[in-house]
Amino acid sequence: MINNQQFLTEEESLKVQASLLTSEEKFLTRLTISSWRLLKLIAQHYNKPMEELTVEEIISWMERDSKIRREKGPEFSVLKW
Repeated sequence: MINNQQFLTEEESLKVQASLLTSEEKFLTRLTISSWRLLKLIAQHYNKPMEELTVEEIISWMERDSKIRREKGPEFSVLKW
C-alpha cells in the first residue's frame, strides 16, 4: 500500500530524546506522534477528517491491514511489525 511509510522520523525521535521529559514521557510522546500520523492515514482512507473517525472505523482499518500482512506479506501492509 505505502512504501517506506514512516510514522516517526529519526530527526523527530532525536528531538524527543533531547527533550527534558522522563523516559516514560518520551515514549508516550513518540507514540503520540506516530499515532497522529497513523490516524491521518486512516482518515484519508475513509475520506474524512480525523476528528470524525469512529472506533469501529479504526478497528476495521487495523483488521484490514493485518489481513493484508497475513495474506500478502508485510511488504504490502502499511504497518510493519
